[in-house]
Amino acid sequence: MSIFLTNKIGKKELTAKTVLTDPVLFLAFGFGSGLFKKAPGTMGTLAALPVYGLFALAGNHFLIALTLVAVIAGIWICGAAAKKLGEHDFGGIVWDEVAGFLVTMCWVPFSWPALVIGFVLFRLFDIVKPWPIIWVDRKVSGGFGIMLDDILAGILSGFILLIIADMGWL
Repeated sequence: MSIFLTNKIGKKELTAKTVLTDPVLFLAFGFGSGLFKKAPGTMGTLAALPVYGLFALAGNHFLIALTLVAVIAGIWICGAAAKKLGEHDFGGIVWDEVAGFLVTMCWVPFSWPALVIGFVLFRLFDIVKPWPIIWVDRKVSGGFGIMLDDILAGILSGFILLIIADMGWL
């Protein structure tokens, strides 16, 4: 019994090998993290940690610019992956979590407490999906729809993270 999806991924029943060897699917599945059977969104957010670390090393202006590139490219990546899978917003598509977490972390300078709190806040809002995130998740389709609910969760998480930082709790 495997903890990974191994075959019959999506309605087109792709294999894990296809996901890992197709550049678009590899990115859409968060470098393979979306292949976990349980909690692929959380695994995708975990996969975002080293991406954030690399982006943060480049400085805040580059972090924001690279995050914007990840968001814009993500619209195409997620839309193309959904078509290849034959299924809109398949659970293994986690590039939206990667980009959403990057959005969360753009609001404050790097620190380990900010990283942990940002991770928890982002996962909370991505899972609970308060309004208007739930409305977007249900009503907006395509790559834009796949990305938008996670970007909104990232904005909300980042805003709360900024408040926490401004209160001196980080």
